[in-house]
Amino acid sequence: MNEPARFQSLAEAVDFLYDRLDGALHVGAPLGLGKPHRLLNALYERAERETRRPLHLYTALSLDPPGAGKGLEGRFIGPFAQRHFGDDFPRLRYVQALKRNALPGHIEIEEFYLQSGSLLNASATQRRYASLNYTHVARALADRGVNAIVQKVAADPAGGTRLSLSCNTDLTFDAVDAIVARGLPRPLLIAEVDPQLPWLGGSATVEASFFDAVVTPPGPHPKLFGLPRQPVSDADYAIGFYASTLVRDGGTLQIGIGTLADALCHALALRHTDNAAYLRVIEALGVGGTASVEDDLSGRSNAKAPGERFVDTASGEGDLTGHRNAKAPVAPLGSFQVGLFGCSEMINEGFRRLVEVGVIKRKVVDDLELMRRVHDGTAGAEDLQRLDREGEFLQGGFYLGSPDFYDWLRHMPADQQRGVSMRRISEVNELYGGNETLERLQRRDARFFNSCMMATALGAAVSDTLDDGRVVSGVGGQYNFVAMAHALPDARSVLMLRASRESAGEVRSNVVWNYAQTTIPRHLRDIYITEYGIADLRGKTDEDCVLAMTAVADSRHQFGLMKAAMDHGKLKLFQPRLSGRNTPERLRAALAPFRREGVLPDYPLGSDFTEVEQRLVKALGWLKANTATRGAKVRTVLRALFSPASEDREALQRMGLEAPSGFGERVEAKLVGLGLRSASE
Repeated sequence: MNEPARFQSLAEAVDFLYDRLDGALHVGAPLGLGKPHRLLNALYERAERETRRPLHLYTALSLDPPGAGKGLEGRFIGPFAQRHFGDDFPRLRYVQALKRNALPGHIEIEEFYLQSGSLLNASATQRRYASLNYTHVARALADRGVNAIVQKVAADPAGGTRLSLSCNTDLTFDAVDAIVARGLPRPLLIAEVDPQLPWLGGSATVEASFFDAVVTPPGPHPKLFGLPRQPVSDADYAIGFYASTLVRDGGTLQIGIGTLADALCHALALRHTDNAAYLRVIEALGVGGTASVEDDLSGRSNAKAPGERFVDTASGEGDLTGHRNAKAPVAPLGSFQVGLFGCSEMINEGFRRLVEVGVIKRKVVDDLELMRRVHDGTAGAEDLQRLDREGEFLQGGFYLGSPDFYDWLRHMPADQQRGVSMRRISEVNELYGGNETLERLQRRDARFFNSCMMATALGAAVSDTLDDGRVVSGVGGQYNFVAMAHALPDARSVLMLRASRESAGEVRSNVVWNYAQTTIPRHLRDIYITEYGIADLRGKTDEDCVLAMTAVADSRHQFGLMKAAMDHGKLKLFQPRLSGRNTPERLRAALAPFRREGVLPDYPLGSDFTEVEQRLVKALGWLKANTATRGAKVRTVLRALFSPASEDREALQRMGLEAPSGFGERVEAKLVGLGLRSASE
């Protein structure tokens, strides 16, 4: 390969792209952090003028910081976004155009995964969304005739000539190979060097000549996009702790993103570092009773929705937590002596914590015979030395997290960094096409944890699309991991969801009888977890699935689920006797002692908010819940107006309301004060 062209000017790099390609531009860009925002903005600016050269951009997860908004939300988000993202963060111009429904007709943006909920009303986005498994994206890019790929890279801090794809090895290699294999010209590859991007070596690195052009824009260099870490609720914690009971020492771990994953990682870390406290939490949730660390906590003590009972008119009194329901085998719940191997499309904040505390530490190597000996227990001293020296304990396709997470990657000791390997998504997300026998040995006792929005009583998952067809996010790799769990003999797919949600002041069930859109079909049903327990659906009949899902639903919605099942002939007639124990109030009471002790902190993986802002997050959350309807808003405002002024001067100052002027600001100050007092109670 020839040496790449070198530029400092973004405009010159765009000129290079236009000069080297004829006709329409079909440009691919990585999802998330690896998207070169400044280069793409320069390309978009040129494309707006070049109406005779259509631009088709294929990408995913176009990250956009939150807008300031209005009212109390704007007062909170504005200063936070300025501090967290920086004034000079390069917002993607095409995203702003999409949000305004103002994309020029000769420019087309196609994404296979969206920033969650951010583009529900962007008509061009909804029309040009491509529903693809992560592992099928490279093939789709070849189908579309992609002729250029742009990517953010890291330069070698030691001054070497190699470049690191760092945060996004997921699709670039796969896409280039798929395009060339189709008989098409190798796409033009342009790298934008970002000094802020952590250097990761090994399989993430390439010679500079891999690219046709490298642009190194002058500073100042904006911050990397940091995901703000969110508070973990009681429901999140219950789900995370239930999930943690399914993880076996010496196994394999994949996790998604969000507060459910944060809660799971905190539970696993606590299980390893303070096992006594961990066992007290799961006992409070009704898992395992007083069983010792050495017990295998499977059987009737496992994963019970607390005490829900029904009367079966044919067979007498029946218990939804009986032998047919909620019986995923709970692992021995001691600390992690062997440790886990992390194999996940996304490396995030949770993996950082698990590496730091010594949970993620089981190493693998790409040597089939050595892994066979490890699996069989016949590995010798030399094998184990090589495994320790060359082995990898964490493999991923991309990473995304907080500024603290990026600092961790930047300053990771060299011997630890060698254990982190960035891979193609075709290697991480599936078994087929590579060395399947090797990967089966590496991925033993795998547990694949992902989140969904809703689940049906018959076991289908709703993870990405609303009933009207509008896309919230995307399939991503969820189907890949569900399918892999069924392909591996000792693996399980675990989908986590909250049992209910509030919408327009109404509590609605996330366990539903049916839904117009599904992400995971019911014939791939495996394990579901809500804050009320674990429902093991693998291989079960429809009737047993209904009973299992009803057992982990909110008590307020159990009767409706059973009635729908009986109406549709999926459940024989029951006379339900509901105890009403699956409630937020009971869950809050069960976890309250651990909240007070600090065992279950609001931000288990650290916070991007100041202490004052953390109080305000709770207050604004309370206000949002209590102003969801017109009537509730009137009642809350009236209550606020007749409440005493807040004594939390720091919070009022942070919101710019310490000296309110005018009636509107005085009402806002009163509302903040009411929210602070109510949330603290």
